[in-house]
Order: sequence, then structure tokens, then C-alpha cells
Amino acid sequence: MKLSISRLILGALFLFTQLISAQTLSKNQFKVKGNCEMCKTRIESAAKKAGAKTAVYSIDLQTLTFETDKISADDILKKVADAGHDNEKFKASDTIYESLPGCCHYDRDLQPSQAETHHENHAETNIFTKKENEFYVRGNCASCKARIEKAAKDAGANTAEWNAEKQTVALHFDPSTTSSDKILKAIADAGHDNEKYKASDDVYNGLPGCCLYDRDFTFGEPNPKVHYEEETKHENHKSNDTSNAQEDHSQHERSIDGVVLTGSKAATALSKKEAGLVFTIDKKELLKAACCNLSESFETNATVDVSFSNAVTGTKQLKMLGLDQKYTSLTKEQLPEIRGLASAYGLNFIPGRWIESIQLTKGGSTVTNGYESITGQINTELLKNAKTPETSLNLFSDFNARAEINITNVSPINDKWSQTFLLHGNGTFGNTDMNDDGFLDRPKGIQINAAYLLNYNDLEKSGFGSHFGINFIRDERTAGQIGFDKKLSQDKQSPYGVGIDISRFQVWNKTGYVVKGKPYQSIGWMNQYVYHQQDSFFGLRNYAGQQHTYYSNLIFESIIGNTNHKYKAGASFLYDGYKEMYLTDDMRRNEIVPGIFAEYTLTGLKYTLVAGSRVDFHNLAGTQFTPRLNFKYDFTPQTILRLSAGRGFRTANVFAESQQYFASNRAINIVPNGGNIYGLRPEIAWNYGASLQQEFKLFGRKSSIIADFFRTDFQDQVLVDLDKSPQQLTFYNLEGKSFANSFQTQWDFTPFKNFDVRLAYKYYDVQADYIGGRREVPFMAKHRGFVNLAYSSNKNDNGGFWSFDTTLNWVGKQRLPDTSTNPAEFQLPAYSESYAVLNAQISRNFNKKIRAYVGGENLTSYYQKNAIVDFKNPFGNYFDGGMVYAPIMKANFYVGLDVTF
Repeated sequence: MKLSISRLILGALFLFTQLISAQTLSKNQFKVKGNCEMCKTRIESAAKKAGAKTAVYSIDLQTLTFETDKISADDILKKVADAGHDNEKFKASDTIYESLPGCCHYDRDLQPSQAETHHENHAETNIFTKKENEFYVRGNCASCKARIEKAAKDAGANTAEWNAEKQTVALHFDPSTTSSDKILKAIADAGHDNEKYKASDDVYNGLPGCCLYDRDFTFGEPNPKVHYEEETKHENHKSNDTSNAQEDHSQHERSIDGVVLTGSKAATALSKKEAGLVFTIDKKELLKAACCNLSESFETNATVDVSFSNAVTGTKQLKMLGLDQKYTSLTKEQLPEIRGLASAYGLNFIPGRWIESIQLTKGGSTVTNGYESITGQINTELLKNAKTPETSLNLFSDFNARAEINITNVSPINDKWSQTFLLHGNGTFGNTDMNDDGFLDRPKGIQINAAYLLNYNDLEKSGFGSHFGINFIRDERTAGQIGFDKKLSQDKQSPYGVGIDISRFQVWNKTGYVVKGKPYQSIGWMNQYVYHQQDSFFGLRNYAGQQHTYYSNLIFESIIGNTNHKYKAGASFLYDGYKEMYLTDDMRRNEIVPGIFAEYTLTGLKYTLVAGSRVDFHNLAGTQFTPRLNFKYDFTPQTILRLSAGRGFRTANVFAESQQYFASNRAINIVPNGGNIYGLRPEIAWNYGASLQQEFKLFGRKSSIIADFFRTDFQDQVLVDLDKSPQQLTFYNLEGKSFANSFQTQWDFTPFKNFDVRLAYKYYDVQADYIGGRREVPFMAKHRGFVNLAYSSNKNDNGGFWSFDTTLNWVGKQRLPDTSTNPAEFQLPAYSESYAVLNAQISRNFNKKIRAYVGGENLTSYYQKNAIVDFKNPFGNYFDGGMVYAPIMKANFYVGLDVTF
């Protein structure tokens, strides 16, 4: 009895003491700067060591909440600053701040009292907000989702839904049986860091390679390694690994081979996840320039070189790794696009406002996409992602009578179906002749371009997803001398004229299935049909071509044991039917190419290896073996080494790919060499590359440097010889060596808030053994420089802001074709002079719906004064419009308007 009374008294005293203690505790909340989980641990530890009874730091809110009884809040915040973290009362010393790990170097530019404002501005761009019982949990993929949700349910949650895009788990549970703390602890025990608990290193390291998420990024920001998004419905790029994502450009994927359903956020970056060197240019990056079509989509990108190829037709061509566009695989929706007869003008057929993102792979790309890639791949993804209906109107006009209209509509039909309508029209109506040579600097004419996309996504339930597309293009252009009348035949008028009429139709489908319960196992099937017709004349020369292409690609993906060992296997089929007419020569051929391929991906803690090969049975080029290898090693999360090697082959379309020289007096001469395509053998080349990516903090902000070197060695090549005679265009197979060395270094940094700087330098050494000996390939500058500056103001309450962008391209001297046998007045120097081109644009977003912009191209007004050789006598022996090494137009200004409904 006495014992029971004693226990009652002691219990009462204990409760009384706790009550008094609780009443004397003081709860405080202050702004404290920090970045990551390491910061959270350090801040909370410093507060508790200083005397705080409890301390909880929120990374996404940048707040420290603590309870004290005797010690003052100032004393605690002073200790937090001594640990290296600025707060609203004390600032850490520079020495202590600099000694923090790189991932902990938070933004110090704003005063601590401004921390809340800074966070709110940041939230407008890339911080996710949470609802009640929604908590931040890190993860990468479908396997992570399954693990997180299972752990939550095992801990008592009635339902748990993990969202890869937001990096959150939404919980529903009975508070009488469990708690959020208990559930989040169980999730951490399963290997996934969250806002309350961190997984042990042993458990984290034991996760499959695809699940090893980035542990340093701030909660509330996009996970840079995520490669699965379960809610969005839109297809996107797949590079070396279907289930590996473009993490730095925030493309969150749920993948089926050939059918990748993803969500997208604004970003332009180099992927840290991919074994290959993969860049993504997002649609918001494309708004920094005029970007009327694909050829103008790389103005703010240093990797691709864009140049005019003909002074009469005004066409543009891309170059990558020092080689012409034809050696780069140009795809749309991962399907072959700009190739064959479309090579010369195909860049004009993808309007800039249709583009959602562009993925650019330098060097050897995956074997699943075919055998033609030698210097890399450029894939364009069209608009098709919207959770609510969205219609956009774009109006564009420049000061030289070019106008353009784009109408896009992306809308969900129901929870599984969505559709996209794309409409584009442009016209050039004025006579532009800035160098007064009597020739139009760019063709006049119109283009009508329409597409419809239909998407189905039921991956979560039935496992099926599908994408259908159809596209029609009609393009008519007239070039040549001012006064030429296209309605009259050339032999009935004296002005020199060029007419190019193109009709193009294509239809495609990509369908995939993810095996239920096995998110790592899928099958995808892609099919496409393309019809392309070109009718054209260049003075008294006529060229017409017709191409029918059918392409099919079947891919199966699975694992060997676990997701550290993945493989793909499949088969492809390509049919190209060509009919060409040049002057009186009627040329026809059918290329039939069945192929098989396999690819293996090994993922370790710090490395990724992708090894693949394919065998293609070409009816005209013979059996071709194409191996490719990509390797990535992460010395640290900020230091990444990549190595690549691979082989590619292609058949040269010598007429279609050389139309920039048709507006000249040059006679075409093909020297046959026993091949089955124009008497020539196929082109075969090996490409090797190495790159080093380094991230670090500069001015308290993320900065990165990437340096890469690639070498391309041709085993066989169809050389285009412009030197043999100024009156001839000669094609023949390589006898000897041909190579291209490419070095590029690029530095991206942000000196202060909202101001981004990109600097790059490129060096090219491109040589070939021509009939007359080894020479530099013409029209390729050895040295190039690049500067891009971008600044945007803070958003106002309506979401409005200003943007200022400028790009400077410096191009060194280039070797020009030998014209020494021409009369002196029609001879070109051996090398061109170097020059610089400046582009700039100012845009104003009035709100989220209305944007206006004004800009200028070639503001330095540098242009090639002798762009057309013997322009006064276009039917004479020395006339040549293909000797172009620089812009042919002076400064050009434009205005535009974007409206979203």
C-alpha cells in the first residue's frame, strides 16, 4: 500500500515537473541558410549543442525551428553561424563558410533578412509546394516508387503515392495506429532519404544502381537523376539507355523502348547520368533567339556550328565535330528525319515553335537508333505535354518582309488520351539584296506545315502506351536575280532563276508495353512512312527527286538478375526507294536494310558502361557490323569522365547533299570505284571521344566546365572535291586518309542572380587525302569562339519579367577552294578572313500568357562581299554561288508576339 502511494506521488511530481518545464520552454523560428542534408545535420547539431531542447531545420523553407528554456535565441543562432551557416541575426565568417563541403555552399549574395523573399522567387521557377501529409522523399525510378510505397504501407499507411517529379510521397493513415514520423523512418530504413530521416550509407549503397539518387540536391527542387514520371503523358528522348534519363535537363521518364513517356521542366544542361555526352536544349532556351526553324535552334549552343551554304538559295547547314551535317543522325521523335533527299532543306521543315526539346549527343550514339550516326545524333521532340488544354499563337516578322505564324494546341482528351495540333505558315515576300549584286540574298516563297499527334498512356494499369503522328509540308521557293519570273521558263528570260518546290508527307506510330510487375521489362515498336518529292531548277539545270521510306524498329528491354545489368535486343528494317533526275540522267535505286542489334548496360556505384553492336544486311553496301561503346566514371558527383568509341556507315546521296553547288557553272563528275550507289562505295568511319565534366561553386553558385576531344577516322569516304577545277564538282572514294580532330571547352557560370554566362572555344583539324594530295577540308575554321550572356529580371505578381540575351560567335579563317585557274577577277584568296557575328534579343513577359520580343541578327553587319563569283554573268563559265564562308546578309531586325490561351 505504501509502495503504491509512493508511486502515485512520484508520478504526480514527474508530471508536474514536465508541465512546469513545458511552460517555461520558448519556441523560436528563424531564417538560416543551407543547401542539403549535411547542412540540416550540421545546423540542428549546432543548435542542440548550444542548448536548444529541440531543433528542426527545413531545407525547403530555409528555417530553423527550436525550443529553449534558459539560453537565448541569439546564443543559439551565433553557434549556428559559427558552424558556417548565415542566418537572419549572424553571418558566418568567410573562412568557416569556405571550409564547408562544396554541396553546402549556399547562396550568400542576399542578406539573411531577404532569405524568405529569395526562396519565394525561387519557388516560382523550380521549387515544388506540398500539401498536408505530403513529405519530401528522394528516389529515381519505378523501382524506387515501388520500394517507397511498400515501406510506407508496411509502416501503417492506408495509401502512399510517391511522385517522382515533385519528389514527394502523399500519405493517408490513421493517426491512432501510426504516424508520419514512423512511416518516414520506415522509408529511410528502406534506403530513401526524406525530410525527417536519412537512410544509412550501407542501406543506400545496397540499392540497385538505377536507384542511387543524388543525395545532395535540395528538397523541393527537381531531382537531377530522376528517370521515371508516372503522371505525365508525353514522349521524349532516349539516349544510351532507355531507363536512364536526361537528368540535368529535368526530363522525367517512364520508358518503353521507343516509347518514352515523360514530363519536362525548363533546363538546358549536360546530362550527368548518361554514359554518353548528351545535351538537352529545352523549349525555353529556344526562346532566347528567333528560332524560326531547326537550323536556327542552336544560336545559343556552342556544340553545333550553323553556316550558310549557298549565296543564291540562302540555305543553312549544320556541322558537328568539324564535319558536315550528313554525318550526324538527325531524328524527330527518335525516328529518322533529315536524310536522303531532305538533306539540303530539311532543317526548314521543323518549326521552332513546334519544338519541346532537342537532345544532342556528341560522338557515338546508341545502336538501337541505327547505323548512320558517325559524329552524333540530334533528336527533336515535338510539343505534346499538357495537363490542361493549352493553345498558343506566335506571330513573327522581320524588317525584310519575312512573316511567320504558328498555332499550337496541346490538350488532354481524358485521363489516358491527349492530342496535339500543330500549324505553321511562313512567307518571304520582299526583294532582299544587301550587297547590291542583283541576286536575292534569300529566296522568296511560302511554306505550309501541319501536324497532328495523338498519345495514349495507360502504363500504370494495362502497361500500354502509344504515340501516333502525321505531318504534311508544302514548300515553294524562288531565288536568283531580281526580276526573274518563275511563271516563265528559264530559256525564255534573261534573269537567272532558281525554283525549288517540295512536298513531304509522313506518318508514324510508336507503341510499347511494360510488363506488369516488372517495370524494367518492356517492348516497343516504332514504324514510319515518309514520302518526299522535290522538283527544282537552277538556271538551265533541272533536278528532281522522289523518295519513299519505310522504317521499322522493334526493341525488347529487360535485366539480367537485377537492374545493375540491363540489356536491349531488337531488329530493324529500312527501305529507301529513290528516283532522281539530273539534266537527262535518270537514276533509280532501292536500298533494303534489315538489321539486328543488342546492347548491354552495366551500372555500378561510380560507373556506367554501355556496350552495343548491330549487324545490318544492306542489299547494295553489303553486310555491315557496327559496334559502339560508352563509358562514364564519376570520380565524385561533380567530376565525371566519359570515354566513347564506335563505328558508323552511310550511303552518300551525292546529288541531294550537294545542292548548294548547283547554282554554279560546275559540271558534276563522278569517278566510279566499283560501288553500287552512283558507282561509289559506302562511307565508313570510326569515332573516338573523351570528355571531362567538372562542377564547382563560383560566386556561391553552381558553375561547370566541360572539355571534350573527338577524333573521326574514315575507313572509306565519298570526297567532294572542289579544288580539281573551279568548273567541276568531282566525287570519288577516298584513297588514303581522312580525319577530323575536334576539341571544345565550355564554361557555364552565374556571376550574380539571374545572370548566366556561357563561354566556349573550339578547335578543328579536318584533313583528307584528295587526288591532288592532303589538304584541309574547305569552309572549316580551325578556331572558333563563343559567348552567350542571358539575364532575366525577377517575376512580378502577375508572373511578368524581362529577358535579355546576346550571343557572339567568332569564326577564324577558313581554307577556300582553289580558283587559281580562273581569271584574276574571279579568283578567291587561299583563306578567308576571320569575322564575328553578334545576335541579341529583348523579350517581355507581361504575364504567363503574353510575351513580346524584339531582336537583331548579325548586328556586326559583317557579310561576304564576294559571295557570288561572276554574278554579272550567271550563265558564264565562272559563275559560282557556292563559295560561301560567312553571312550573306547584313544586320536584320525582327519582332514577335506569343499569346497563350
